[in-house]
Amino acid sequence: MAGYLAGDVDEWIYIDIKDQHPDSIRFIRDCEAAIGQKIQILRSEEYSSVEDCVRAFGGFRAMNGFAPCTNWLKKRVRKEWELAHKDYDLTYVWGFDLKEKGRAERTIEANPQAAHEFPLIDRGLSKEEVHGLFERTFSFRRPVMYDMGYPNNNCKGCVKGGMGYWNRIRKDFPEVFENILLRPDNTTHIPRPLPQYGQ
Repeated sequence: MAGYLAGDVDEWIYIDIKDQHPDSIRFIRDCEAAIGQKIQILRSEEYSSVEDCVRAFGGFRAMNGFAPCTNWLKKRVRKEWELAHKDYDLTYVWGFDLKEKGRAERTIEANPQAAHEFPLIDRGLSKEEVHGLFERTFSFRRPVMYDMGYPNNNCKGCVKGGMGYWNRIRKDFPEVFENILLRPDNTTHIPRPLPQYGQ
């Protein structure tokens, strides 16, 4: 939605992660048809999944907040794309909503090599308003994770989620729940005491 509002976007890029819901690719294809442009799909060539990152790093997050999944599967992939296109005069268009002004400021500080646009913040749009605008503008469905009641279209089973989130994952994606939280031989873990999950 942010790119559509920004207008005149030269290149559209989507960073794909194995752990995301497969419906995300359907959404990307629908977006391509709607905007009349190809969306380039980037993936890490070193790690295929969050599990790969966590096993290589030895845990989910360092004491300083460093998360290998976010940094290696997303940020590093974007930086590698930047390096391959260092002759570009870059302006990134970000989809942060009105409540994410702090995140936008941190993004600018961390990425001084490019200019940045935040169409949703500039228009004073909340996440709920963006969803409503999307439904009025396009005839195709938003990513299915939203329709399932999740606040974000993140990976299935993001270990940053709280107890309510994981109870929903347990019901919707039991294999993900068991793989991430219940297998005793799994190095993937939440860096806090595991809550008790009721039926």
